[in-house]
Amino acid sequence: MPRRLRHHLTEFSVRTVQEEGWGSYENGDLLDLAEQRFDVLVTADRRMQFQQNFTGRRIAVIVLVTPRLRFEELSRGLEQLRTAIATIRSGEIVQLKV
Repeated sequence: MPRRLRHHLTEFSVRTVQEEGWGSYENGDLLDLAEQRFDVLVTADRRMQFQQNFTGRRIAVIVLVTPRLRFEELSRGLEQLRTAIATIRSGEIVQLKV
């Protein structure tokens, strides 16, 4: 995710995988780590929901579906993203087209 996105989501605690030092972890391990510290994971990895077992997971996942992972593209969907983060329930996986 573009780091600039965090400046437009100030009502949430936003951290990147790199900031957490989790850049070398695969999706399953990444989910395990994130679930210990966060309520929601926002990703652009559309394959994650098909590659991982989400049964019993507490963390909610928002998958951004976008033609390009650039701030200019993502900023058009900021209100949708805010709403999704605020309303998603534990263990849910939601695809958000931006």
